[in-house]
Amino acid sequence: MRKIHFPFLFLILFVGCSSEENASTTESTYFPPTDGSATWETKSIVNLGWNETAVQPLLDYLELKHSKGFIILVDGKIVMENYFNGHSASTNWYWASAGKTLTSTMVGIGEQEGLLNINNKVSDYIGTGWTSETLAQENLITCKNLLTMTSGIEDITNGDAVDPASLEYVADAGTRWAYHNVYVKLQDVVAQASGETWNTYFNAKLRDKIGMNGTWFASGNNIVYWSTTRSMARFGLLNLNKGKWKNEQILNENYFTQATTTSQNINLGYGYLWWLNGKPSYHLPQSQYQFSGSIIPSAPNDMFMALGKNDQKIYVIPSKKMVVIRMGDAADEVNAALSTFDNDLWVKIKALYE
Repeated sequence: MRKIHFPFLFLILFVGCSSEENASTTESTYFPPTDGSATWETKSIVNLGWNETAVQPLLDYLELKHSKGFIILVDGKIVMENYFNGHSASTNWYWASAGKTLTSTMVGIGEQEGLLNINNKVSDYIGTGWTSETLAQENLITCKNLLTMTSGIEDITNGDAVDPASLEYVADAGTRWAYHNVYVKLQDVVAQASGETWNTYFNAKLRDKIGMNGTWFASGNNIVYWSTTRSMARFGLLNLNKGKWKNEQILNENYFTQATTTSQNINLGYGYLWWLNGKPSYHLPQSQYQFSGSIIPSAPNDMFMALGKNDQKIYVIPSKKMVVIRMGDAADEVNAALSTFDNDLWVKIKALYE
């Protein structure tokens, strides 16, 4: 059964001398408490001036497409929060590859604390022999190459395996973009550089600071994060605010900007484990083909995204001061992180505010 939560109305009055002044007035970003309380302020569809008639078609579509949790934030406040197909606000669900952005963030935090440098080779932190490449080939691979998916390691034959025998040379680091699970070695880099376990460092430097819940679980060759939908929304809100939570800069803005900007000249739609909309071209996993145009044509061009298997989504749209979260099973029984679901979903989301 679908559970629908319609937020209460909050009437925000802006006083100005003219309509032009009122239009230029902006509301400061709201951050929910981090003390474990369920309090989270809301903002209504009506108060935003959005189209109420577009709400139900969106909800029907989300339920039809096997969604479990869905949240829209504007200015940090909940505009829509909906649960479907037996899910609830307290149920944890996996982020899949959307959690790559958590790793990107932790690498940035480690760098700002002086523990590591993304331009250094991976072997500086985890030792040599972590691949089957020659020492000269392996020494070309920097932490930044792992952040940008330009390690040059074979991405098809050995799938997601990250043992040394499976990490084979295809091209020099920096010369080829290929989506690969080898990025998880960055978690080892952070652990070695910090002298703490990955979980301990992650919880202290990110999770607990912004009030997320959640746990990392081993899943095959990967470590996957599980949390509530609201916790995913908290992370999206942190990134909407350029790495700052209330008055604390969790992740420095310079790194954040690099992470959410084209990171290399091969796949223009990729930053540091973040996907970028609105670029002239992009590549997709398991392909060397260059596609023309924006990744999600129906979505805002300034949007950056965390995309995971079975359609786990974090969409961050700075121009709209908006974060959109979707958790659930694969919308169309397709396992890819990106599918036609994204474009169709954004047609329905835009109907709310256009």
